[in-house]
Amino acid sequence: MIAPTVCIPNIGPRGRRSRMGFGIVVIVLGGLAAAGLSWASAPRFWRALLFVPFWMGALGVFQAVGQT
Repeated sequence: MIAPTVCIPNIGPRGRRSRMGFGIVVIVLGGLAAAGLSWASAPRFWRALLFVPFWMGALGVFQAVGQT
């Protein structure tokens, strides 16, 4: 039988709130930028660059949820 692993958080509640807040703000800003670029019929290259803010936002949210 395999023993379950225990997740020991390495950030406190303040750090989790900070990372969650950062992640949500960056995702919302990325969504607004995506809407603006889509409305302006921007080239595909510029819309592809939106990967960066969405990736950063998701990373912040996942870190807050995973307590890492």
